[in-house]
Amino acid sequence: MFLIRTADRLTKLMMILGAAWAFILCFFILADIIFRALNVPLYGTKEIVANSVVMILFLQVGFAVRSKSMLRADFLVVMFPPKLQKALLILSYLLGALFFLYLLKAGIKPALRSFANGEFDGEGALRVPVWPTRFAILLGAGLAGVNYLILMVIEFLDLQVERLDL
Repeated sequence: MFLIRTADRLTKLMMILGAAWAFILCFFILADIIFRALNVPLYGTKEIVANSVVMILFLQVGFAVRSKSMLRADFLVVMFPPKLQKALLILSYLLGALFFLYLLKAGIKPALRSFANGEFDGEGALRVPVWPTRFAILLGAGLAGVNYLILMVIEFLDLQVERLDL
Protein backbone atom coordinates (compact mmCIF):
# COMPACT_ATOMS: atom_id res chain seq x y z
CA MET A 1 0.00 0.00 0.00
CA PHE A 2 2.97 2.34 0.60
CA LEU A 3 3.96 2.02 -3.07
CA ILE A 4 0.41 2.80 -4.19
CA ARG A 5 0.15 5.88 -1.93
CA THR A 6 3.56 7.15 -3.04
CA ALA A 7 2.77 6.62 -6.71
CA ASP A 8 -0.61 8.30 -6.25
CA ARG A 9 0.96 11.36 -4.60
CA LEU A 10 3.56 11.67 -7.35
CA THR A 11 0.86 11.14 -9.98
CA LYS A 12 -1.27 13.95 -8.53
CA LEU A 13 1.72 16.27 -8.22
CA MET A 14 2.71 15.72 -11.84
CA MET A 15 -0.88 16.21 -12.99
CA ILE A 16 -1.07 19.51 -11.10
CA LEU A 17 2.27 20.66 -12.54
CA GLY A 18 1.05 19.82 -16.05
CA ALA A 19 -2.21 21.67 -15.50
CA ALA A 20 -0.41 24.70 -14.05
CA TRP A 21 2.01 24.76 -17.00
CA ALA A 22 -0.92 24.55 -19.44
CA PHE A 23 -2.57 27.48 -17.63
CA ILE A 24 0.61 29.58 -17.82
CA LEU A 25 1.08 28.61 -21.46
CA CYS A 26 -2.36 30.00 -22.30
CA PHE A 27 -1.22 33.46 -21.17
CA PHE A 28 1.99 33.15 -23.15
CA ILE A 29 0.04 32.27 -26.29
CA LEU A 30 -2.42 35.10 -25.64
CA ALA A 31 0.47 37.54 -25.25
CA ASP A 32 1.95 36.32 -28.53
CA ILE A 33 -1.38 36.85 -30.29
CA ILE A 34 -1.73 40.36 -28.90
CA PHE A 35 1.85 41.29 -29.76
CA ARG A 36 1.48 39.85 -33.26
CA ALA A 37 -1.57 42.07 -33.74
CA LEU A 38 0.72 44.98 -32.83
CA ASN A 39 3.30 43.61 -35.30
CA VAL A 40 5.74 42.72 -32.51
CA PRO A 41 5.73 38.89 -32.31
CA LEU A 42 7.18 37.05 -29.34
CA TYR A 43 10.03 35.02 -30.76
CA GLY A 44 10.28 31.39 -29.75
CA THR A 45 6.56 30.90 -29.11
CA LYS A 46 6.39 28.00 -31.56
CA GLU A 47 9.30 26.19 -29.91
CA ILE A 48 8.03 26.79 -26.38
CA VAL A 49 4.52 25.60 -27.25
CA ALA A 50 5.76 22.54 -29.15
CA ASN A 51 7.94 21.39 -26.25
CA SER A 52 5.32 22.33 -23.67
CA VAL A 53 2.56 20.26 -25.26
CA VAL A 54 4.75 17.16 -25.04
CA MET A 55 5.70 17.98 -21.43
CA ILE A 56 2.09 18.54 -20.40
CA LEU A 57 1.01 15.27 -21.99
CA PHE A 58 3.67 13.23 -20.20
CA LEU A 59 3.18 15.04 -16.90
CA GLN A 60 -0.48 14.02 -16.99
CA VAL A 61 -0.40 10.55 -18.56
CA GLY A 62 0.27 8.85 -15.22
CA PHE A 63 -2.90 10.38 -13.80
CA ALA A 64 -4.91 9.30 -16.84
CA VAL A 65 -3.69 5.73 -16.36
CA ARG A 66 -4.18 5.53 -12.59
CA SER A 67 -7.62 7.17 -12.65
CA LYS A 68 -8.62 4.73 -15.42
CA SER A 69 -9.30 7.64 -17.77
CA MET A 70 -7.27 6.32 -20.68
CA LEU A 71 -9.25 5.78 -23.84
CA ARG A 72 -10.55 2.25 -24.12
CA ALA A 73 -12.97 0.60 -26.48
CA ASP A 74 -14.57 -2.31 -24.66
CA PHE A 75 -17.72 -2.66 -26.75
CA LEU A 76 -16.73 -6.19 -27.73
CA VAL A 77 -15.13 -7.23 -24.43
CA VAL A 78 -18.32 -6.57 -22.41
CA MET A 79 -19.96 -9.46 -24.27
CA PHE A 80 -17.38 -11.96 -22.95
CA PRO A 81 -17.76 -13.93 -19.71
CA PRO A 82 -16.53 -12.08 -16.57
CA LYS A 83 -13.42 -14.26 -16.12
CA LEU A 84 -12.32 -13.63 -19.70
CA GLN A 85 -13.02 -9.90 -19.24
CA LYS A 86 -10.79 -9.88 -16.17
CA ALA A 87 -8.02 -11.79 -17.97
CA LEU A 88 -8.14 -9.36 -20.90
CA LEU A 89 -8.07 -6.39 -18.52
CA ILE A 90 -5.00 -7.77 -16.76
CA LEU A 91 -3.36 -8.42 -20.13
CA SER A 92 -4.13 -4.88 -21.30
CA TYR A 93 -2.61 -3.46 -18.10
CA LEU A 94 0.49 -5.58 -18.66
CA LEU A 95 0.80 -4.43 -22.28
CA GLY A 96 0.34 -0.80 -21.22
CA ALA A 97 3.06 -1.20 -18.59
CA LEU A 98 5.42 -2.83 -21.09
CA PHE A 99 4.80 -0.05 -23.62
CA PHE A 100 5.51 2.79 -21.21
CA LEU A 101 8.45 1.06 -19.53
CA TYR A 102 9.95 0.38 -22.96
CA LEU A 103 9.45 4.06 -23.81
CA LEU A 104 11.28 4.90 -20.57
CA LYS A 105 14.16 2.55 -21.43
CA ALA A 106 14.40 3.82 -25.00
CA GLY A 107 14.40 7.46 -23.93
CA ILE A 108 17.19 7.36 -21.34
CA LYS A 109 20.14 7.68 -23.73
CA PRO A 110 18.59 10.47 -25.85
CA ALA A 111 17.67 12.41 -22.70
CA LEU A 112 21.16 12.12 -21.25
CA ARG A 113 22.72 12.99 -24.61
CA SER A 114 20.41 16.00 -24.94
CA PHE A 115 21.42 17.23 -21.50
CA ALA A 116 25.14 16.61 -22.03
CA ASN A 117 25.21 18.28 -25.46
CA GLY A 118 22.99 21.20 -24.47
CA GLU A 119 20.46 20.45 -27.21
CA PHE A 120 18.21 23.38 -28.12
CA ASP A 121 15.16 23.86 -30.31
CA GLY A 122 14.81 26.97 -32.43
CA GLU A 123 17.14 29.51 -33.89
CA GLY A 124 17.70 33.19 -33.50
CA ALA A 125 16.38 35.28 -30.62
CA LEU A 126 15.15 32.43 -28.41
CA ARG A 127 16.48 28.92 -28.24
CA VAL A 128 14.53 26.52 -26.02
CA PRO A 129 16.39 23.70 -24.23
CA VAL A 130 15.07 20.28 -25.21
CA TRP A 131 16.35 18.24 -22.26
CA PRO A 132 13.53 19.22 -19.85
CA THR A 133 11.02 17.80 -22.33
CA ARG A 134 13.02 14.61 -22.74
CA PHE A 135 13.21 14.13 -18.96
CA ALA A 136 9.47 14.85 -18.61
CA ILE A 137 8.89 12.04 -21.13
CA LEU A 138 11.04 9.72 -19.01
CA LEU A 139 9.31 10.63 -15.77
CA GLY A 140 5.81 10.44 -17.27
CA ALA A 141 6.43 7.18 -19.10
CA GLY A 142 7.97 5.60 -16.01
CA LEU A 143 5.09 6.66 -13.80
CA ALA A 144 2.51 5.52 -16.36
CA GLY A 145 4.24 2.12 -16.54
CA VAL A 146 4.28 1.82 -12.76
CA ASN A 147 0.62 2.84 -12.57
CA TYR A 148 -0.31 0.18 -15.13
CA LEU A 149 1.55 -2.39 -13.02
CA ILE A 150 -0.31 -1.18 -9.92
CA LEU A 151 -3.64 -1.51 -11.72
CA MET A 152 -2.67 -4.99 -12.92
CA VAL A 153 -1.82 -6.14 -9.38
CA ILE A 154 -5.00 -4.56 -7.97
CA GLU A 155 -7.08 -6.37 -10.57
CA PHE A 156 -5.21 -9.67 -10.26
CA LEU A 157 -5.46 -9.79 -6.45
CA ASP A 158 -8.94 -8.22 -6.29
CA LEU A 159 -7.66 -5.53 -3.92
CA GLN A 160 -10.06 -2.87 -2.73
CA VAL A 161 -8.16 0.33 -3.56
CA GLU A 162 -9.76 3.69 -4.25
CA ARG A 163 -9.69 5.01 -7.76
CA LEU A 164 -7.42 8.04 -7.97
CA ASP A 165 -9.44 11.26 -8.09
CA LEU A 166 -8.68 14.88 -7.52
